[in-house]
Amino acid sequence: MSDSTVSQSRRTFLKRSATASGFTLGLALLPATRGHAMFANAPEQDSFAPNVFISFAEDGKVEITCHRSEMGQQVRTSIPQIMMEELGADWQHVTIKQATGDAKYGDQNTDGSRSVRRNFQRLREAGATAALMLCTAAAKGWQVDPYECETQAHFVVHKPTGRKVAFADVVAVAAKLPVPKPSDLKLKSRDKWTQIGKAVPSVDLTGMTTGTAVYGQDVVMDNMLYAVIQRPPVLFSSVKSSNQAEVKKMAGVVDVIDMPAASAPALFNPLGGIAVLATNTWLAWQACNALKTEWQTSDHASYNSDDYQQALLDNAAKPGEVMRKLGDFEQATADAAKVVDASYYAPHLAQAPMEPPAATAVVTDDSAEIWACVQAPQTARQQVAGALKIPVENVTINVTLLGGGFGRKAKPDFAVEAALLAKQAGRPVKVVWRREDDIKHGYYHSVSGQRLSATLDDNNHVTGWYHKTVFPPLSSTFYPAA
Repeated sequence: MSDSTVSQSRRTFLKRSATASGFTLGLALLPATRGHAMFANAPEQDSFAPNVFISFAEDGKVEITCHRSEMGQQVRTSIPQIMMEELGADWQHVTIKQATGDAKYGDQNTDGSRSVRRNFQRLREAGATAALMLCTAAAKGWQVDPYECETQAHFVVHKPTGRKVAFADVVAVAAKLPVPKPSDLKLKSRDKWTQIGKAVPSVDLTGMTTGTAVYGQDVVMDNMLYAVIQRPPVLFSSVKSSNQAEVKKMAGVVDVIDMPAASAPALFNPLGGIAVLATNTWLAWQACNALKTEWQTSDHASYNSDDYQQALLDNAAKPGEVMRKLGDFEQATADAAKVVDASYYAPHLAQAPMEPPAATAVVTDDSAEIWACVQAPQTARQQVAGALKIPVENVTINVTLLGGGFGRKAKPDFAVEAALLAKQAGRPVKVVWRREDDIKHGYYHSVSGQRLSATLDDNNHVTGWYHKTVFPPLSSTFYPAA
């Protein structure tokens, strides 16, 4: 990576650099050889620092870790792009690795369109920290002020003289330097940006167009079984009887397993049911369709969406808690030339991502490794650990690409299903949700009733607006008492 100018002075540069005192390890040196870029193992780190998101190989190549889930919003491009702005690396020498679920990365819940908004500053600081360490390492060799240096296209450049040295030639020295404090950093001004706000090709474009990108449904392992689950039609129901013995004799079926019935509160736990494990997806699918099950239904069987709709709209006509009030709507009504009233209802809506949920699990007596299209890998890690009754640190959640999410894949029930089945089967198991499974058994958007009134003057200008809403809060999914 060094050009001829760097190569000629490299010996002198390194001799000077070698005299520098070493402090704490700030940037981890990684072997240049890698496995699958998306699932490469990251070095263990204790807290947020440049080496949580950015690491260097001995040859100067950079690995940037994306800690948020990619589901079509291009976060695996935008997050590295923010760090690259301050790092000054060359995209040709950068690989992107997907983070596993781990608290060291901070919040990994990829929801609410907030990955860039909530991480913008610290990602810039991560890139700037690494860049300053490289500049400091180079400055020691040149015996100049580090702030006279900058990083450009994978080189450290001494601005007053134009001298430059490749990242590869200073990484070893940079690794021994203390990590700078945020107050030591000098972030670029907006008018100097060359990455942020600019068009950058998707880092996953080649994989997506060549069929090599790995989604949840794509994971395949040796000796793996494929599971399709018949889940109960009503929440908290259990199996009364079924023809499991008959189905188990079908071609390709390895086992038929009763899943633990769900109990209140439901939260994000599996719904229970009967799992068919077979040697391929199609055979598992057909065998699951052949199950004839009689269910012991719960009280939820009496739920009627039409009745609930009417109850919501009735409540919308009653006085409620006032969240915001500006002006006097009652007076606006009395003075109005016309009042328009309307009621609206939003039904249960499935998220229906293009790729239904899927998860693959390998489980031993005291550990588990999951590959899944999850939006919240730390939540998945905790849920799997709880279901298997093993320490959280013994669970690894590998995040694949997501073929859409819309919040559905923030619920890790399908990852827990895979873990439970892999433990019982004693071999890798991939749980495949079919489209109809996703529609029937997903976490629907809340139903809601809305009642709106508007007052108009003689010119049909709006003079007043009254909006009432009634719905079960989203927080009730997380906290039953909400």
